[in-house]
Amino acid sequence: MRALVSTWDKTGLDTFARGLVTLGWRLVASGKTADALEAIGLPVERVEAVTGSPEMLGGRVKTLHPRIHAGILARRDDAADLATLEEHGIEAFDLVCVNLYPFEELAARGGASEAEAVELIDIGGPSLLRAAAKNFVHCAAVCRPEQYGPVLEELRAAGALSLATRRRLAAEAFAHTAAYEAAIAAWFARAEPFPATLVLAFDRVQELRYGENPHQRGAYYAERGARRHLLSRVEQLHGKELSFVNLYDLDGALALLREFAEPACVIVKHANPCGVAVAPTIEEAYERALASDPLSAFGMVCALNRPVVDALGARIAEQFADVLYAPGFDEQALAALRRRKNVRILLDRERRGEPAAERDYKRVTGGLLVQDRDLETEGREAMQVVAGAPGVREWDDLLFAWRVCKHVGSNAIVLAKDLRTIGIGAGQQSRVDAVRIALEKARAFDHDPHGAVLASDAFFPFPDGPQLALDAGVTAIIQPGGSVRDAEVTEAVARSGAAMVFTGRRHFRH
Repeated sequence: MRALVSTWDKTGLDTFARGLVTLGWRLVASGKTADALEAIGLPVERVEAVTGSPEMLGGRVKTLHPRIHAGILARRDDAADLATLEEHGIEAFDLVCVNLYPFEELAARGGASEAEAVELIDIGGPSLLRAAAKNFVHCAAVCRPEQYGPVLEELRAAGALSLATRRRLAAEAFAHTAAYEAAIAAWFARAEPFPATLVLAFDRVQELRYGENPHQRGAYYAERGARRHLLSRVEQLHGKELSFVNLYDLDGALALLREFAEPACVIVKHANPCGVAVAPTIEEAYERALASDPLSAFGMVCALNRPVVDALGARIAEQFADVLYAPGFDEQALAALRRRKNVRILLDRERRGEPAAERDYKRVTGGLLVQDRDLETEGREAMQVVAGAPGVREWDDLLFAWRVCKHVGSNAIVLAKDLRTIGIGAGQQSRVDAVRIALEKARAFDHDPHGAVLASDAFFPFPDGPQLALDAGVTAIIQPGGSVRDAEVTEAVARSGAAMVFTGRRHFRH
């Protein structure tokens, strides 16, 4: 049995190569891979001895040769192929072990020159893997160090790799080279926000028990080349495995939590916030967020931007929570929370800076909608007061409500008072209904809307929605403006003695 080995990453290669040699395999290797194998005392035949040609162009050409590729691609059950090998004195390969130049790592780091990046585009490696994968019936393609152990185990146990194993390895090799090519294509098209052909690659992080519902299968994938992903710096300390819905809700909670530098708590149900608050302490932020809508908080995803310490853990444990996310937990808090068998406790180990300016994808039947992520939230300096004069407290609440509203499903209405939500109307077909629901939520939990502010993710087309809020005692409204009836809406607000601010930008979230 004969193996061709050519690897950039030498992790685990010594053990794998020794294992093959012990099983009677002969090794053919190129360049620095051959050097590494010889350095640990293994017998190696160099590629140039097989091809009869030296490496060329500074190593750019070494394995691109008929004596290599014919040995990989020859069909052992085809008499003509075997005759060709015999005629030219070519010996077949039974396994190809290749990993590729680290183009993706260099591109992800940034700062590399074009010449440096281009030099790390592997040509021979993908060709070798694709050839072996195409001929998987006769030749195994090994492309990752993680595969070395299982391949050796099967060879030791059975003397050969099964057809099913070789087919699986082929699938992984083609996925590996496809992802590699996708990274290169993305790098060349990096100046184009929406290239003519969009090539994406994702790696499975974990399988999920099911999708949104038990009859749907599900898995979580991370995008290749992303600086971080949802779970990249997260450690699960306790609880059941994360579900599809947990992850979707957690993503929404963290996007909103990143809007605030102050101690903040975000409680999410079904991808919409149901309670949000900032406060001088994280304990107070939690209490105020929970009080916003304690009924909806049952089974909540709760995200905090300060550590959970002392009695706060016991207080949160009083609630039924699906997920609790925070940047730290002390032992007292953990002990209390772990008494809840099913709560998933997630420790955030990442200190996030600015969110990544990545694309946003929404799947549709047979296609993909692609857009920039909605990362910007307008500051006060960009806004226009069109009615009344908001006071200092009202301005604070308006800016808070506007940040929350951006993360609520459209049509979105947020009522806020003293830097916490008191009522949220989400995902309604009618903006008037969203206002009505937000007011009903506030009243249901004894939150007085008098003196509250209201945020709307898009303009009010008629005065009827604002009028409901004004009649309930709302004293300030923030909305994008831009309706043909802005003047009517502004007049209604001014007539009531309330204030209104136009942001000049809407934030639909579907």
